[in-house]
Amino acid sequence: MSKAVFDMKPSDVRGPVRTLAVVLGDQLDADSAAIRELDSEHDAIVMMEVDEEAELGPSHRQRTAIFFSAMRHFAIELRDKGYRVRYTPVNQRGNTHSITGEVERAAKALKPDRIVVVQPGDWRLMKEAEGWEALTGVETEILDDDHFTCSLEEFDDWAEGRKNLTMEYFYRERRRALGILLDDDQKPEGGQWNYDHENRDTFGKDGPNAPPPMRFRADDITKEVVDLVNQRYGDAPGRLETLDWPVTHAEARRLLKDFVKNRLRDFGPFEDAMWTGQYWLFHSHLSVALNLKLLNPRECIEEALKAFEDSKAPINSVEGFIRQLIGWREYIRGVYWREGPDYRDRNFLDQHGDLPEFYWTGDTDMRCMKECIDPVLDHAWNHHIPRLMVTGNFALIAGVHPRKIGDWYYGMYADAIDWVTTPNTIGMAMYADGTEDREPVVATKPYSASANYIGKMSNFCKRCVYDPKARTGETDKGKACPFNTFYWDFLIRNEDRFAKNNRMSMIMKNVKKMKTEEKVSIRVSATSLRKTMGIGEIDPN
Repeated sequence: MSKAVFDMKPSDVRGPVRTLAVVLGDQLDADSAAIRELDSEHDAIVMMEVDEEAELGPSHRQRTAIFFSAMRHFAIELRDKGYRVRYTPVNQRGNTHSITGEVERAAKALKPDRIVVVQPGDWRLMKEAEGWEALTGVETEILDDDHFTCSLEEFDDWAEGRKNLTMEYFYRERRRALGILLDDDQKPEGGQWNYDHENRDTFGKDGPNAPPPMRFRADDITKEVVDLVNQRYGDAPGRLETLDWPVTHAEARRLLKDFVKNRLRDFGPFEDAMWTGQYWLFHSHLSVALNLKLLNPRECIEEALKAFEDSKAPINSVEGFIRQLIGWREYIRGVYWREGPDYRDRNFLDQHGDLPEFYWTGDTDMRCMKECIDPVLDHAWNHHIPRLMVTGNFALIAGVHPRKIGDWYYGMYADAIDWVTTPNTIGMAMYADGTEDREPVVATKPYSASANYIGKMSNFCKRCVYDPKARTGETDKGKACPFNTFYWDFLIRNEDRFAKNNRMSMIMKNVKKMKTEEKVSIRVSATSLRKTMGIGEIDPN
């Protein structure tokens, strides 16, 4: 039997220790609050790979492999810096296969005076961490996650008393607080807070001229993890042979530098555009590294601002990128923790359809859906417009239950952590985070669209078997596009509800003008489509 490449074992560390720092798989930052105050001689770090996390739901094999590989590389980095690291590989004998079980086992073996952990990225683990002190009898402290530029207390202060938590206003306040892109009078650089209106260009008939993406060759540790994941989780979805993500801080820094040098300039104008076979385009591909904490958002902001100051990137691109970091990303996190653990179960529109099987296989004749699902199967990633306006939009208008599409996003994306995935899915894509006495929190209107939007922002509708102009039936160009059928069915089903939404007033006037026969035809066609696609009944009544 060949010797393992990664040979760290729990028994490598012996107690007693003063402080035991628990480092989770999405906390791979040597400067985190749990690590930077440790004494390498007297304290220790515990890390663990467990089946419980890898099998929490259907999980893309590539997502699991990225976590395991990045964790193993980080553990070696910590050890090389002189820290004592108790690491439990997933195939280690004695592994309890739960994070809490491994914390309890480490506490018994090392007899620490106290346990520290940075606040986990989801409510489930947060509740577990809150119970560690009672379970182990060891004083346990949950530390604030200062990886983010806005603390949860600051977000709550901003949100308190507001009727609507509009991201744009949060973003402007954070720009002021951080002193980013402001002139000498503390006004926005260039005279505008937001350049989104300049960031909606399409590629035209010739398509994009995007540079090839920077990808990373698997080293021996990653290869070992790939073999392990294939053997242990062979029935999991997704393709693993295309794994080429950064798994160390050094690789993540190289990816950041490459983005700023080669893509940031054109990121803004083409931020929302899509093209056949072109998955990476001008996007940063940094979300995986950011959400595992291999990168700090401050590093990204600093590099982007330097490019702007050196006239290497225009303000609309730099502002759009920074808005994603200090605006949307931090806003979403604040909403997640403010709304509570029941947030992921909300279903404001009361939709109950099943998720079509083609989300897991890519086996569909809808060209746009295939173009947006294939990169997820191959790379556990695509950018925000395929997520929101194609796969998310389809689930919304087809009547899929929010949790069912939410579980797909959570399991199939390498950058998926509950704090970021759940609000983006339940709140943004599915317009589901309202309650009986409150309108939705994240979105002020549903992000629903017909084939017209997809045809405008991509070339997906060309040479598709469906007619992007037809709502029902067949034309000489093919069957009516399911996006059209479901879009108008969605508006008809929710006619009374959406009539009260000012941002929906114009489109709802068109629905009101429809003849009864046309509405009936659309509803019948949508019902038939849902049956054919395996979505089934969407109304519990």
